[in-house]
Amino acid sequence: MSEEDKTDKIAQDHLSDPSRRSLLKGAGLMGAAAVGAAATGNVIAADSPPKENSFKTSVHSEALEVLTAVEAETLESICDCLIPSDEDGPGAKEARAVHYIDKSLASHNLSVRQNYMISLSAINDFSREVGGDVFYRLDRQHQNSILEAVEANEVPGLVPSAADFFSMVRSHTIDGTFCDPYYGGNRNFVGWDLLRYPGIRLGASEADVLKGSRLAPTHKSAYDHDTYTKLAGDIDTSGASSVGGG
Repeated sequence: MSEEDKTDKIAQDHLSDPSRRSLLKGAGLMGAAAVGAAATGNVIAADSPPKENSFKTSVHSEALEVLTAVEAETLESICDCLIPSDEDGPGAKEARAVHYIDKSLASHNLSVRQNYMISLSAINDFSREVGGDVFYRLDRQHQNSILEAVEANEVPGLVPSAADFFSMVRSHTIDGTFCDPYYGGNRNFVGWDLLRYPGIRLGASEADVLKGSRLAPTHKSAYDHDTYTKLAGDIDTSGASSVGGG
């Protein structure tokens, strides 16, 4: 099993344990606040549009490769709903999951770039219809109710379908939060710290093995090691994908 596969397995195991993260409340969105009747049954209709000055984000802190500003704002808000920061620590927004996804849409996820553009636009259209403004300017309760509708396949215009898009974004958000920082996400190793994953070690003593997740984190990318740096260079030279698909 590769180091990336091991990290992904740790993340998936982590997500399946409801006692360790309130993420499950967002990732499945089944624990979102109860909502009133609206256009698609479960979606809250806003009495008036939220105030524009309530919106702040860090998504513009570095250049984007594929996403437009509006697409990035929308996607970052979705990621933040799926893996929110809480008492356990930072979430997908702080991990820069949206930057991981943006980079992936220029490389190994190129085939779904159009799906993102069409579907994010459809989510904003739906948000204007039921909430009075684009998705990222709505409050969290409205955002969660809209994502519940997306997950339930009740929002039109998403490709290949609303439910499929939700599943893909959820998977990519997990990837971007817990990946090796080399790929653009997991900023400052916040994802690994959340999982108590100590990081790659090229060798481990018996004492290290016994300590397991209690080892002090190395806070190093795999590509800080010469072996992995050379591997990345070889892959780039061959023109193959540098990350597993999503």
